[in-house]
Amino acid sequence: MGLATHSLTLMRHAKSSWDDASLSDHDRPLNARGERDAPEMGQRLKSRGIRPSLILASTARRTTETARAVARAVGFPLEFIHRERGLYLASPDEIMATVCDQDPTFRNIIVIGHNPGMSYLANALSDDLPGDMPTAAMITLEADVDDWQGFAYAARCVVGYDYPKNAQGIITR
Repeated sequence: MGLATHSLTLMRHAKSSWDDASLSDHDRPLNARGERDAPEMGQRLKSRGIRPSLILASTARRTTETARAVARAVGFPLEFIHRERGLYLASPDEIMATVCDQDPTFRNIIVIGHNPGMSYLANALSDDLPGDMPTAAMITLEADVDDWQGFAYAARCVVGYDYPKNAQGIITR
């Protein structure tokens, strides 16, 4: 296929609710702040020109709700969100394995998942990230690679890092 720029956005799900103790962790919804932050972060992606060719999300309710809000904001068809059970509370290696399994024709992937795996992976892929990603935070990295298997080992650059309480707007390098 040849080298092509591949863009990976890692996003931690938006703030979830702990109000209903009868719900399992997997079934917790977004709270009011999460319902506000998720579409806002999607709008910020859109303003940066991020147009995903694939959105991968954990099957957890809060992650699915975040993915749907982001998809609406960027104009991505909701029916094409790919929900992956293996992304639920996944380790960095499990997240990256899911990304590596994707077809190289998907050049812009957004993965929406959970901490600590998302923060650990973001820190492993970038020297610039300051520790844990807050809820609804996202980091976008690019690399010129043949396919997604090469992404973890390629020279990557951070093209954006943002989170809801970032008063300055989008941080880009």
